[in-house]
Amino acid sequence: MSHILEVSDFCKSFLVKKRLLGENDVVSAVNHVSFHLEEGEVLGIVGESGCGKSTVARLLLGSIRPDQGVMRLCGKEYDMARVKSQDLADFRRAMQMVFQNPYSSLNPKMNVLQNITFGLTANHIPKEEASERARRYLDAVGMQSSYLNKFPNSLSGGQRQRVAVARALAMEPRIILADEPVSALDKSVQAQVLNLFQDLREQFGISVIFISHDLSVVEYMSDHIAVLYLGEVIEYSTAEEICQSPQHPYTRELLSSVPQISGSAHLRTAEREPPIELPSPIRPPSGCRYHPRCPYRTERCAQEVPPSTAVGPDHIVKCHLCGN
Repeated sequence: MSHILEVSDFCKSFLVKKRLLGENDVVSAVNHVSFHLEEGEVLGIVGESGCGKSTVARLLLGSIRPDQGVMRLCGKEYDMARVKSQDLADFRRAMQMVFQNPYSSLNPKMNVLQNITFGLTANHIPKEEASERARRYLDAVGMQSSYLNKFPNSLSGGQRQRVAVARALAMEPRIILADEPVSALDKSVQAQVLNLFQDLREQFGISVIFISHDLSVVEYMSDHIAVLYLGEVIEYSTAEEICQSPQHPYTRELLSSVPQISGSAHLRTAEREPPIELPSPIRPPSGCRYHPRCPYRTERCAQEVPPSTAVGPDHIVKCHLCGN
């Protein structure tokens, strides 16, 4: 397998508030993030709300520019802080987004056919070919062509998300970015959409970046997992390794927070000290960003930023206590 996407040293900060005296309030949303995606694989990006997952997706598409960072996409390298308009067109042909909320991602004034073909015709695809693609990919997501003339308000949440997936597939991208694609859906519908992604990956060989706060969903979907915390990748490995042998204390915390269906099931995080609130990204902690919440922290954790350490053939952890 070869790398279809390589991301190196992405950084992005947002100005929140200017101050006449003292430092401005700046959110460090993404901090030196690096990862790669193999041809035909699913990379899961997981972390709690506010960790920078969606910002990474927007950086990949070029909808916002990083402060620094290099992306190698389909063999071509881009300095993402200086991308040109033609580069953005290349990104969006190679990568398509499936958004979180199917109720707002489709244009309510367009029918299903128009929603799917709008991007195609905007990219100079002939109308006849665009309509043929709409039928082909709507069928691929399990919907009949009779839905082409329906409007989004007549569809269920799961059907809308299938249309959104068909719209992305119609551009015939190499990569799909799925940003929390099932979090707005009922549990029964979530399973259908997740299975749809698995089927389409096998059918079309598309690579997928699957973004979610739900580690159990990411484990089911992914070949590799990158765990984000306050804008940093703090652990990266195969899905099996991450879930069977997590090394970073935060990854263990995420796993322990997954509810278990049993009579005595409870969330251990509700009882643990220190409190589990996410620190402010405006003034992140010194040293390891996780150290205020870590039960294993030492003085070194508060003073030094931990390096990325290989603890196995395909397992990287950012923790002072790992790999020593």
